[in-house]
Amino acid sequence: MVQETSNKMTHLQTLQSTMQWRHVEFEAEMLMDAYSGLLSDQSIILAMNSSFVDPLLQFESQMRILELSFRKIFSLPDLSTVQAMGRNSEDTEVLENLYENIFNMYEDTVIILVSKDFYKIQILKEMVTWINQNKQYLQERAMMVITRVLIFAAKRVRKYPSIDAPCLGLLVAELSLLCSHKNPSIEQQAATGMNYVLYIGMCQNPNIVKQKTGSPSIVETDNTRAIASDFNLLPKNIQGDRDKIAQSVGQILLPTFLTDFVWTLLKKLSSPDDETALEAASLLILTLEYHAQKITMVSKIVDDIYEQLSWNSSHTMKNVLLRVISLLIRASPKKVIFQLMEFPVPADEALLLMWKAASTEPSVAPQVLKTILSILKGKPGEFEEVLIEKRRFSLNATNLMPVAASQALCTFLPVNSYRKVVIKLFPEFLMALMLQLFYCNQLLKDTAQGRSLTLSECNFPQFPETLHYVYKIAVEGPRRSEDSIVTIIFFAELLNNFFKESLPEEFLVLFRNWINDSNPSVSKMSLQKIASMAPVFSKIENVCNLLLPILDAFLSKENTVIIRAMLTLRNILSKLDKASYSAMCVKIASSYCPLMDHVNGGIQCMAIRHFGELLVDMSQCKWMLNHIILGSLVPMILFLESTETKIANACRYTLSICVSQLKWSTSYLLQEENYNFESVVLSICNNIISSYESYITDLISDTLGFLGSSRYFLKRGAIILVGYLGKSGEHLLLRDEIDVMIEVIERVARDEDPLNKILIEKTRQLFKEIAYQIASSTIKQTFRRWVKMFHTKKLKPIYDVANIMKEIMEDLEVNAKDSLEDLANK
Repeated sequence: MVQETSNKMTHLQTLQSTMQWRHVEFEAEMLMDAYSGLLSDQSIILAMNSSFVDPLLQFESQMRILELSFRKIFSLPDLSTVQAMGRNSEDTEVLENLYENIFNMYEDTVIILVSKDFYKIQILKEMVTWINQNKQYLQERAMMVITRVLIFAAKRVRKYPSIDAPCLGLLVAELSLLCSHKNPSIEQQAATGMNYVLYIGMCQNPNIVKQKTGSPSIVETDNTRAIASDFNLLPKNIQGDRDKIAQSVGQILLPTFLTDFVWTLLKKLSSPDDETALEAASLLILTLEYHAQKITMVSKIVDDIYEQLSWNSSHTMKNVLLRVISLLIRASPKKVIFQLMEFPVPADEALLLMWKAASTEPSVAPQVLKTILSILKGKPGEFEEVLIEKRRFSLNATNLMPVAASQALCTFLPVNSYRKVVIKLFPEFLMALMLQLFYCNQLLKDTAQGRSLTLSECNFPQFPETLHYVYKIAVEGPRRSEDSIVTIIFFAELLNNFFKESLPEEFLVLFRNWINDSNPSVSKMSLQKIASMAPVFSKIENVCNLLLPILDAFLSKENTVIIRAMLTLRNILSKLDKASYSAMCVKIASSYCPLMDHVNGGIQCMAIRHFGELLVDMSQCKWMLNHIILGSLVPMILFLESTETKIANACRYTLSICVSQLKWSTSYLLQEENYNFESVVLSICNNIISSYESYITDLISDTLGFLGSSRYFLKRGAIILVGYLGKSGEHLLLRDEIDVMIEVIERVARDEDPLNKILIEKTRQLFKEIAYQIASSTIKQTFRRWVKMFHTKKLKPIYDVANIMKEIMEDLEVNAKDSLEDLANK
């Protein structure tokens, strides 16, 4: 029994020994496979290095092979496991050498690549990334490879300082996170590696005084500790000291590399590994507290924070992200503010949090508010390339940055430090916000509803400064012509509440310029405000200087400007003292005349009525205006027959005032119950003969201008009026003048209207008779004129339009009967 048991134990031991040997063979075979595979990979990688393949494609291919090799060799068992596989010391030594050669070959491959092209030092950054992807990798061994490659790189840069080294910031960031690793060996390797990377960074930075090239041991030895002592840029007890890391990194790296460092840490905040995220957060905040002013990609960082907060409102690192905003705005307020303005409007929860974070830095309140103010002066929907700095606005079809600025202001104003600064910039902010209201169509809408939007009635302490600022803006001219509208509105309101008696001359100049502005909206608004302030403007010493540009506005191509100018003028005239009114009455009256036949019925009607009102106002000075009245008779007479009732009534109203001023007995004929166009014309012409016959030639000339009108009533009235005027002045007319008149009349003789045909023919015959009576001798013509001057006869009806119309109707009736009879017979 005992023997049987002993035999079984022997067989078992033999079996175990056999299995162990086969396991050793398997492990040895695995190492050989790894070695041979790495040897093959190295050959391919180095072959690519000597080829003419595009450098970028070459590097990408090499990286793919290196990554596959990395995952294979750093997944091997650790050294102690390999050592345990040997059956004896000789086997163990063979396995150890093979094992070490595998890692040395990988290291050599990377060193060869870096020596050929220093750009490929970024392989190390990728290696750190691969290390962190799987904790089962031989992380310590991988860090040793990275450190040794960095030793080589540092020595090379020391020898050739002009070498361009990329991705230093990314590599430092990855290594700095490993400086707090739980494994002391990895922590030590990371700190050592950082020394060499920072040395390379120091060589790249021209602003740092370089250490003297010294110990020959750098070239002669490969001992890590010996070399590290010569490259020490970090304190010896750096491990785990984030503060010293942050200070050293910021002092040594160029801004571009430091920005990469910060960017990498920012992205690590979203790491699924909480320890990595917390370490990145600590390093990030410390670095920005010391060196935020060196960061170059501020906009990109702000944009990334917004995306992170928008994607996850309950982000575990939300407070860290917001602290980053605070630190960045402390160092670069304009850059941060402009980037925050790029986000959608209205602001969402993420953006509001960022605005709030930005408001926590009182030291930059002036810069922040001035930046917001510059944006508020922009126009929504407008593209601008320059605002203070050469900073682009959003390239979207609609730029809403000014709207965003308005909303941001709501976040900053409650903060005490910002409120103090706003007080100093109060006028500018007030004006800018009013412009924004205007741009959003709220100002005009509210004004139309009769609700006042200005703050001029509020007793705010900055009133004088506000008035001064608005005046300054008005004098310098706005950025856009439409801005003048808001400036006019607010400036007028300020003046209206501040000046109750009279305005200084310099303010008057502004309104004169606004009236003449090329933008009709600006002209109208200035005229409207002048009208609303008529009591103040009417008391200006040199009021004529204001009235003249208003009269010039009568010539505007924009009808609404003309109407507004006439209404404004009446408002001022109603408040003006008689002396000033009298001084301007002739100029004002003559300005109405060109508008009395305006194509726009509203303008024509208003001009005729206002002319009549002026005559009533200046009744005591009628002798000054008689020549203006006579010069305006033709349009008022002809438009008595207008098909537009309001125009016809305006003509009756003003013409009644005119004939009364001239003391003509025509007024009763203009009354509704007595009105007859030909009778009115006959009466006026008889009065002209007796008092103002020298005006007849000019009146005939004015009337001839209406003969070509396409409007029936104007042509008919002009034919009748020119006939009576011609008869009235037959003794004044020269043969040449009559020939011209006959020629003009004959041009319109082809009129299809039967009444007009008859009237034209009668008028033509009338002028031919006058021409026939005129003797060819100049002496006889002069004699006839003298006789007519002392023996004036009243005119008699020439046309009798009523009878002509009756005859025409009778003829039409007869023709109609004849046509019916012919039709019946057929």
